[in-house]
Amino acid sequence: MSNIDEITKRITAFRDARDWKQFHNPKDMAISLLLESSELLEHFQWKDKEEAENHSVNNKSEIAEELSDILYWVLLISNDLNIDILDALDKKMLKNEAKYPEDKSRGNHKKYTEL
Repeated sequence: MSNIDEITKRITAFRDARDWKQFHNPKDMAISLLLESSELLEHFQWKDKEEAENHSVNNKSEIAEELSDILYWVLLISNDLNIDILDALDKKMLKNEAKYPEDKSRGNHKKYTEL
């Protein structure tokens, strides 16, 4: 799988071969995305910085699976809603770059409204 289009085609083929599209409305897909994100968070819950870093190293494959599940839903939702996710990301990054100029944001965790 070398690009987003190929990955998205594989995901939709997987879904469609199982006749699951009938269950995939935007609300339920967004819920699934959130649930998978929560499973990622479980890996880090109740861990301090050092424990989280060690856990990341020792459980890399499980964390990778959760990230893959999240990507699955992002690509499926964007496909079904006809959103060019790479174009959307590019536009969002341009907004973020304007909101968080380097000279004001470097090393600073404040929200853009506080810079």
